[in-house]
Amino acid sequence: MFIKLAGPTMLLAALIGPAGAAEPLPEAIAVSGESVVLSVHAEGAQVYECKAGAEGKLAWTFREPIATLLSDGKTVGRHYAGPNWEHADGSAVVGKAIGNAPGTTAADIPWLKLEVTARRGSGVLTPVTTVQRINTHGGKLDGACDKAGEFRSAPYSAEYVFLKKA
Repeated sequence: MFIKLAGPTMLLAALIGPAGAAEPLPEAIAVSGESVVLSVHAEGAQVYECKAGAEGKLAWTFREPIATLLSDGKTVGRHYAGPNWEHADGSAVVGKAIGNAPGTTAADIPWLKLEVTARRGSGVLTPVTTVQRINTHGGKLDGACDKAGEFRSAPYSAEYVFLKKA
């Protein structure tokens, strides 16, 4: 459920839970003057690669997301490097992060606001101008990496909200 309030228009997202209480999104990722086109649940992994940093020290570096997009328990698309979101109807968008807010816990990847920079195909995602990643769970990778070129993944879930200018 999404609600728009009068005054400074702020999109509110209902957080998952039995109460279904809506809380305002952090200002860094809030959007005004846009309406929801599609909201989906994602299940997947954040993939990391062990690489040498500026000082030559090995560290895990984010490489790409790999996730299935779900609506009412059915697969409706996929999310992958770019970042790209592809719907089963053939429409797709590519985004660039323009805002972020911390996840709920230290293990959660940040919530994001992404501006659509490219589109492909024709379908539900065609008019999308902004993507929000909210309600993240997991996805951060902890621990040392010992061997350059090694890959690890951290499971995550999130909600992706696709918006268009009103």
